[in-house]
Amino acid sequence: MKKQCCADKKIVLVTGATSGIGEGCAKRFAEGGYDVIITGRNTAKLEALKNELQQRGSDVLILAFDVRDREAARKAVEGIPETWKDIDVLINNAGLARGLEPEYQGDFDDWDQMIDTNIKGLLTMTRLIVPGMVSRNHGHIINIGSVAGDAAYAGGNVYCATKAAVKAITDGLRIDVADTKLRVTNIKPGLVETNFSNVRFHGDTQRADNVYRGIQPLTGDDIADVAFYAASAPEHVQIAEVLVLATHQANGTVIHRDE
Repeated sequence: MKKQCCADKKIVLVTGATSGIGEGCAKRFAEGGYDVIITGRNTAKLEALKNELQQRGSDVLILAFDVRDREAARKAVEGIPETWKDIDVLINNAGLARGLEPEYQGDFDDWDQMIDTNIKGLLTMTRLIVPGMVSRNHGHIINIGSVAGDAAYAGGNVYCATKAAVKAITDGLRIDVADTKLRVTNIKPGLVETNFSNVRFHGDTQRADNVYRGIQPLTGDDIADVAFYAASAPEHVQIAEVLVLATHQANGTVIHRDE
């Protein structure tokens, strides 16, 4: 249960919080004085993260579920204790890429996992959390998109399409809540060194490492800093979209690598 002493603290909910950008966001917002709701599929990792965040002075609530499972998500959100329900910031971070094959050779299961997580999972969490923000006339939704949503790259096909959808969904939500004090932000990272590529290549670590060869990529913490900056802007300031690239990355396809 949330401690009474923290009743005046803001609350952030982070999906996909057990690694990468999500973990970075959970830690950054905890450092910034938020209490944190962390979600993910791996209970052991959630417990470990909870202990770390508590050491930083935050109260922490764990919700263990897969965003692809709409009913599990619904039950988890409906079961949030009253003292945690007034969520100030929703960070829709849960997402992944699978495969890098030409579209005509793509794997149906990979496609389903990307669409169900990156698009439908984000929509599920938005639908479950944002009505409360609207009723309170207060809140901020931060969606983690990608530079891949701006233009397709070779082999990116369906993944790029899911991130283009995130941009459209984010823009649409911003229109839908324009008559409220809610803010909506799309953060579009470039190369970020997380377990992203390892997941994309189904555990092929060597292939994943080659993605970051010859360039200093961004980290999950870098993106978390941007998310916290957006959330910390004055209430009349809406940072609608941020493209964040490594210094030697020009866009989704042009990268200078030191040999």
